[in-house]
Amino acid sequence: MIGIVGIIVIFVMVFGGYLAAGGKMGIILKSLPFELTMIGGAAVGAFVLSNDMAAIKHTLKDVKKVFKGPHWEHDDYKDLLCLLFELIRLARQNPVALEEHIENPAESSIISKYEKILADTEAIEMICDTLRSASMNYDDPNQVEEVLEKRMGANLEHAMHSSHAMQTVADGLPALGIVAAVLGVIKTMGSIDQPPEILGKMIGGALVGTFMGVFLAYGFVGPFAEKIKSVIAEDSHFYTLIREVLVANLHQHATNICIEVGRQNTPGHCRPSFADLEEALKNLKSEAA
Repeated sequence: MIGIVGIIVIFVMVFGGYLAAGGKMGIILKSLPFELTMIGGAAVGAFVLSNDMAAIKHTLKDVKKVFKGPHWEHDDYKDLLCLLFELIRLARQNPVALEEHIENPAESSIISKYEKILADTEAIEMICDTLRSASMNYDDPNQVEEVLEKRMGANLEHAMHSSHAMQTVADGLPALGIVAAVLGVIKTMGSIDQPPEILGKMIGGALVGTFMGVFLAYGFVGPFAEKIKSVIAEDSHFYTLIREVLVANLHQHATNICIEVGRQNTPGHCRPSFADLEEALKNLKSEAA
């Protein structure tokens, strides 16, 4: 919703200010279809040229993030902490019983309670792979933390590709606007024998190309790329929390301490309060009793 508000503000401020200053929309509207065809078409062509089909689909899918915001919300972080609490407690009480949950998460009576987390393949694989490794005595906290760090870094780099691709398009749009403007000037020079009022309109139409290139780059595509980047970065905290809790578990801290480490590493606006989380954990304990 906030993304739509931003788009409306951009249009109102730019074109409202232009009209308030005495500008006329006629010349812009007349040239707009042709300039957009050249600039937009060239930008789309360059985007397709510089990316494979998987990256193109990934980028188009990520555009939704501009309007939807982060995937993980306040309640999701609390659910994740509760899920990790249950799994770690079970791993310490009955390591053999844990196997059925981490080997087949979809059928797990514990994991299946958290449908949104279960739907995220990467989150579930991080949890299950790390717990499985610990059961096979690969439990050096420093080594596991390094492995998880590299895994998260690779995933984050891949996720950021759509933002980088859009930023590349944004960087090229002003130059493509100049290309469209130069073509307009060439057209104008071919009609140099026309009266000044006609030449003025033709030059004005040519300058619409420069305007559109800069306007699209800094008013839309660039901000879209930055928003996607910030949303992906914020969602990455969800996986950081998984790492922190599981590494704390390998250090043999008490289960409640492991969960508190995760709570403290949750972003402030998504962090459940100590009392709220404690209440949720008490409910889990009473259900298990």
